[in-house]
Amino acid sequence: MREFRQYLLKFLTDTTVWVAVTPVAFWIRVEQEWVDFSTEILALCLLGVFVKGSLVYALDWPHRSWRNIGMQDAVALVQGVALGALLFSALAFFLPSDLVIPRSVPLIEGMLALLVLGLLRFGARLRHERGGWFLNEERLSDRRVLIVGAGEGGTMIAREILRHPEAGLLPVGFLDDDSGKQRRRILGLRVLGSLNDLPRVVDQQQVDEVLIAIPSKGGEVVRRVVQLAQAAEAPHRIMPSVAELLHGGVSIDQLREVDLNDLLRRTPVPLDVAGIRDYLEGQTVLITGAGGSIGSEIARQVLAFAPKRTLLVGRGENSIYESEQACRRLFPDADFRAIIADVRDRAKLSYLFAEEQPTVVFHAAAHKHVPLMEANPDEAILNNVLGTRNVLELSLAHGVERLVNISTDKAVRPSSVMGASKRIAEYLVAWADRQAAPDNHYVSVRFGNVLGSRGSVVLRFREQIRRGGPVTVTHPDMQRYFMTIPEAVQLVLQAGSLHGEKGHVYVLDMGAPVRVIDLARDLILLSGRRPDVDIPIEITGVRPGEKLTEELLTAEEGTTATRHQKIFIANHIGLPDEQLIAGVNDLLVAAHTHDANEIRETLAALIPTHLLSREKTPQA
Repeated sequence: MREFRQYLLKFLTDTTVWVAVTPVAFWIRVEQEWVDFSTEILALCLLGVFVKGSLVYALDWPHRSWRNIGMQDAVALVQGVALGALLFSALAFFLPSDLVIPRSVPLIEGMLALLVLGLLRFGARLRHERGGWFLNEERLSDRRVLIVGAGEGGTMIAREILRHPEAGLLPVGFLDDDSGKQRRRILGLRVLGSLNDLPRVVDQQQVDEVLIAIPSKGGEVVRRVVQLAQAAEAPHRIMPSVAELLHGGVSIDQLREVDLNDLLRRTPVPLDVAGIRDYLEGQTVLITGAGGSIGSEIARQVLAFAPKRTLLVGRGENSIYESEQACRRLFPDADFRAIIADVRDRAKLSYLFAEEQPTVVFHAAAHKHVPLMEANPDEAILNNVLGTRNVLELSLAHGVERLVNISTDKAVRPSSVMGASKRIAEYLVAWADRQAAPDNHYVSVRFGNVLGSRGSVVLRFREQIRRGGPVTVTHPDMQRYFMTIPEAVQLVLQAGSLHGEKGHVYVLDMGAPVRVIDLARDLILLSGRRPDVDIPIEITGVRPGEKLTEELLTAEEGTTATRHQKIFIANHIGLPDEQLIAGVNDLLVAAHTHDANEIRETLAALIPTHLLSREKTPQA
């Protein structure tokens, strides 16, 4: 009923205004003599009620939003008014001879109608975006916010704030390093300077909070803004990155505290969205490890490409439930199924493949904790090797067209059982790719640590900071490659669209490695504390299986470029099929008998570039 009332009000307003400009057009054309044309004016007004009302209805103007008027709405308005002017110009020739209408009147009337109708819509949008016609006294008590970034992100945030005065925020202006934007006004707000001017502007404008709206900028720029805001003692929040915004539009609710992901993120890389859509749209997609950090993000990003059906497979009921609920919130109309299953359970997987017939598989299920797998090498082999072999053999048997295996930088010159098990998994994927049909492609994607993933060092640091310290770092020179979870998954999906020779291992460009102790210092600063003053940092020593610096490639492998600037092909050094199959069988026998030393001996024999310790298994 409310929608009908709004429709009727808009219909009557447009028709009335359009008809009402007719006497004004006569007055402009003939001035004081307009009373001599009272008969003509009355005739045109009566005719206009029917003709103009019909045009308003036919062109569906009442269903178009006034407060969100855009270019298409403006074009529709111009087309309708122009058509009305042409119709009345033609009708003037068919009126009785005693009715005389100056030929310029329909043109003047059309210009007036366009002006008044346009102003009505512009006024509605202005009122919506500014939260009212004027700044009232109540808004003077709102929190004064300074927006860093005068691009698309900053403009969207400013518009949202102006539309929602109930949020209690009042934008005072922008900061931007683009010299072309200096001193300009955007949505009525001035660009007050560059990023380096932040402390001065905060003081001059009495800013209560800084909003960082640079979603396409890398972590260095974000770090700079955070440091300037901290120096100015100004609270600060940030708009999510481009990767996070893929799941929805910008709103005030999405502003959040700055975290480590923001400080380390890189400038987003353009994706070949069409290539990803080509192999996902309309397909049945199975994701193993769908309750984990990477697997659940794969699920969310896959659903954005409209697969026919998505299968979330994992053995942890709580994690799979949480992943399912997150997908349901973001994609309520999507067809997906949550399945509790272990990749080591060949019978359950066989039933699942036969019932669902997946065409695309993302294999993210794995044990990844290095010290735990050193203490439990049999579990590393059964999950990472046996589980991968089960998924691969069933994919081959059921004709899966595309399979992407999630690997790790720890598979390169592995010094741990976990890394070695993932290297064997890479070998198995390359073997399966050689067995697959010519048009089917099975690949591995190798990358480093992802920030905030389950069990990652970042989560441990945060917990230690929450408890008041100390923050424990194993070695001051320990370095790792880091990437945000959404960024890693975007490139995983992209790698799935690439194909060439059989047996490829794709390597993601992780940028420069980061010292783990620097991550600890950043997290302490982001928590509002001072490293080594408020929160001590303690060096504890390198743990079993760890290396000071991880690698994405061995010197012997090298890389070959792909058509995507952030994805490379490792010139993979594999094993002959017979040696691989026999070695995997030996590994599984040793794992089933819990023979840790035999597992290590077999892994060392299978991997030419191993750095595995031959010592006895450490205790957990």
